[in-house]
Amino acid sequence: MTAAAPTPRAVFEYALLRVVPRIERGEHINAGVLVYCRPRGFLAAHVHLDPARLRALDPTADVAGVRAALGAAQALCSGGPGAGQAAADDAGRRFRWLTAPRSTVVQPGPVHTGLTADPAAEAERLLELLVR
Repeated sequence: MTAAAPTPRAVFEYALLRVVPRIERGEHINAGVLVYCRPRGFLAAHVHLDPARLRALDPTADVAGVRAALGAAQALCSGGPGAGQAAADDAGRRFRWLTAPRSTVVQPGPVHTGLTADPAAEAERLLELLVR
């Protein structure tokens, strides 16, 4: 019997989702990661919001509003309910829209690249390493 060949690695892109409760101060916490792997047709947002860390930056932060914005990013990635008309766009276009610079409370960080055999596991690994 021959061993199964390992799954080849594919290029993926990722960006952090940052919460910037007071834009004028520029302070932020990481609250999620967007992962896009074109060869595998994979796009996902994994999020984790720590309300205590958020309130350390701004005691009046709208935690429910931030959760809603993070949930909207997840919906857009999955193409499910809440994604609106953008659900019909391909994964790459949705990733580019999510990573476009914006001046809101939830902002994307710069896009980085890497190689992975399992984009879903990579998304969880990055969430654990960079957000939690």
